[in-house]
Amino acid sequence: MAKNLNIIVADDHPMLLKGLIEELTTNGYKVIDSAGNGAIALELITKLNPDIAILDIEMPLLTGFEVIKKCEDKNLKTKFIVLTSHKESRFIYKAKSLNISGYLLKDEPFIEIQKCIETIHNGGQYFSSVFNAIFETEISPELEKIKRLSPSERTIIRLIAQGKTSNDISELLLISPRTVQKHRANILNKLNIESSTDALSVWANDNKELILTL
Repeated sequence: MAKNLNIIVADDHPMLLKGLIEELTTNGYKVIDSAGNGAIALELITKLNPDIAILDIEMPLLTGFEVIKKCEDKNLKTKFIVLTSHKESRFIYKAKSLNISGYLLKDEPFIEIQKCIETIHNGGQYFSSVFNAIFETEISPELEKIKRLSPSERTIIRLIAQGKTSNDISELLLISPRTVQKHRANILNKLNIESSTDALSVWANDNKELILTL
């Protein structure tokens, strides 16, 4: 049964953390410890090796995503559920790229957490319907656009996403500023972005998580 699983919960909001622990324990789940920041969460997960860790994304010292990445690097068996208020595509793509087991919104009913835990216990993944909708309508189309870029154009868009100017890119890649501008124009065209002074920089910043995985 899923209720026999060992669970650790981490959130930097004491009231939310307390409420979640109470909901879990009241419904028969086994919460073995909790944390108010990412560093303590990592320490507890590494030490106790729980079956499931339920993490907030934005926590002091280490974010939920940073905790998950460090645990993956250690090859721990713990499965992760992200419980968050964030619906932005960059958070959802980051969660998808980490191959987490669950992504839920804090304003959803507790039954969603129960469904998520049961699904993970049975070897599956469980994402909020909002998560899936945003991935299909906002993220997948942008990924398809990025695939149209040439290797050189992908290199340049990565550098733009890192905040590099055209002059910076020219010096880093040992190409002329004019060549950089030509590449930028081609990228705008392939991504169907209207040409303006900051249009490509704005798009690159909004889609940084997607771009930096290229």
